[in-house]
Amino acid sequence: MADRMLMISWGSVVRGREERALEVFNESVGLYGRLQQEGRIDGFDVALLVPNGGVDGYFQLQGSSAQLADVKEDERFKRAMIDASLIVEDLRIADGYCNEGVAQQMGMWQEAIEKVPQATS
Repeated sequence: MADRMLMISWGSVVRGREERALEVFNESVGLYGRLQQEGRIDGFDVALLVPNGGVDGYFQLQGSSAQLADVKEDERFKRAMIDASLIVEDLRIADGYCNEGVAQQMGMWQEAIEKVPQATS
């Protein structure tokens, strides 16, 4: 089971680029589906958010650290990110943790917290 994730988020579509934005979105869904079929990622999710003045949507790719590092070096992924950067505002790519990776990170946080004197009221 995947313990790492790669989040690709975006803001507003650049005005006048809506048709191309839809094409790039559909191409990205296809790419991530192929990566999953090839076993290069464990899975992916997509979310479209209601208008909020910030993030309009995101893809979350799940896999191992090695899988996601490999995906970031894949020429198809790089081309998809270039295409996206030309048609949306605030394109961001962030590494993170999911599933068992969350539990591992929280364990590390717990250990660090135990070393910090806690303020009392």
